[in-house]
Amino acid sequence: MATSKLSLYKIQPVRPAMLIENTPEESAIVGRHFAYLNDVTDKGVVLMAGRTLNMDYSSFGIIIFRAEDDAAAQAIVNNDPAVAKRVMRAEWYPY
Repeated sequence: MATSKLSLYKIQPVRPAMLIENTPEESAIVGRHFAYLNDVTDKGVVLMAGRTLNMDYSSFGIIIFRAEDDAAAQAIVNNDPAVAKRVMRAEWYPY
């Protein structure tokens, strides 16, 4: 991938209790979220992804990635199934 602009997005569960007990729908969406992150990592887009280990409302994940421009960066965030399905909320930042 011939891009040089770094970005990150922070994600947090919309329903923090899902960290302890999730619904079958939430579980399926989070599974698609992990598959998406694996795919974009394999493509060289994502450099690092991970989440905090706390299990309360303050828990969050960070994804550091490359994008050609701001529009492409926002598309990467918006295409995350957990964000698209509103299981997690996301904040995008140029990095």
